[in-house]
Amino acid sequence: MLHLRHFVARSTLRALCLVSASLLVAGSVALATRAEGAPIPAMQGAFASDRLSVEVVGDGPDVILIPGFASSREVWRAEAERLKATHRVHLVQLAGFAGEPWSHGDGPFVGPMADELARYVREAGLERPAVIGHSMGGMTGLLLAQQHPDLVGRLMSVDSLPFFSAMFGPQVTAEAARPFADQAAAGILAADEAGFRARQGRTAIGLVRDPATRATVVEWSMASDRRAMAAAIREVMTTDLRPGLTAMTTPVWAIYASDADGGAQAAGADALWGREYAPLPGVRLARVDGSRHFIMADQPERLAELVDQFLAD
Repeated sequence: MLHLRHFVARSTLRALCLVSASLLVAGSVALATRAEGAPIPAMQGAFASDRLSVEVVGDGPDVILIPGFASSREVWRAEAERLKATHRVHLVQLAGFAGEPWSHGDGPFVGPMADELARYVREAGLERPAVIGHSMGGMTGLLLAQQHPDLVGRLMSVDSLPFFSAMFGPQVTAEAARPFADQAAAGILAADEAGFRARQGRTAIGLVRDPATRATVVEWSMASDRRAMAAAIREVMTTDLRPGLTAMTTPVWAIYASDADGGAQAAGADALWGREYAPLPGVRLARVDGSRHFIMADQPERLAELVDQFLAD
C-alpha cells in the first residue's frame, strides 16, 4: 500500500497537500469478505492477459469496476453484489497487486493496462459499457475514455484526479513531479518488510475510518509485488491527463471525499476537484462528506445512490 500524500509529502511536500486523494485503493472487510457459503462467481474464461484478470457476475447492461493501487478487486465486492441483479458487472484485478502475479519488472504500468482494458471490451463484445474506477483506477478509466472514446459509454471516477501530483499545487508539472516519483518508487523497493508494514499501517489510518478495514488494506499491500507498485507509482505521479479533457465527449462523473474529522476539508476538496476537472465539458462533480479516500467503505449507501444515478443518467 502506498498513499501519495503520506509517502512523498511526508518530507518536502507535506504542507502543500490539500486533500486525502490517493493512489491507493482499498475497502472494508465487509467489502472483502463474501458471505459464508456463497458461491464463487465464474471467471471470464475467454480473455487471457498478463496485465489484468476479469470476473463477471450478473446480467444486464455492462459495468466495469476498476480498483486501484495495490488493491484487490474485493474493494468493489459489495457494490458488485448489489448491482448484479440489474447489471452484468466486470470486476477487474490488476496484475501485481494483492497477490496477482507480475511479470513486467519496472516497465510501464498504466498505459498498457488501459490498452488491455480496451482489448477486453472489444473481445468480450461489450457495447460502450459504463466504467467506474477508484483512485488510480479512475485515472485509468479516464485514459481509456480519452484514447478509446468509442469503447466507453460513461465514466465515474471515485476520489481520483486527472493528474495526481496536482495535489501539491497548481504550479506542479509532470516533469517537476518526476524526482518525487522516483523517490517514491525507490522507497517502495528499498523498505524492509517490517518497516513497510508499519508505514502502511500508519498510512491506512488517514485513508479509511474503520480499523478492520485498515488491516485489510495493509494485507493487500503486503501481498502486492513491490516492482509493480514502484512502476505504478512512478507512472501515475508523472501522468497528466488534463490536456486531453477539453476534447472529451464521454460523460464523466467525478466523486470525491470530504471528512472534517481526519480527512480532506470540504473547502480544499471542492477547490482542488473544481480546478482540476474544470476543462472537462459537462463533468458532474459530487462531494461525499463523512468519508476518507475509500468512499465505498466509509459511505457505501451514499456511493450506491450516486452509482444508481450515474447509471440511470
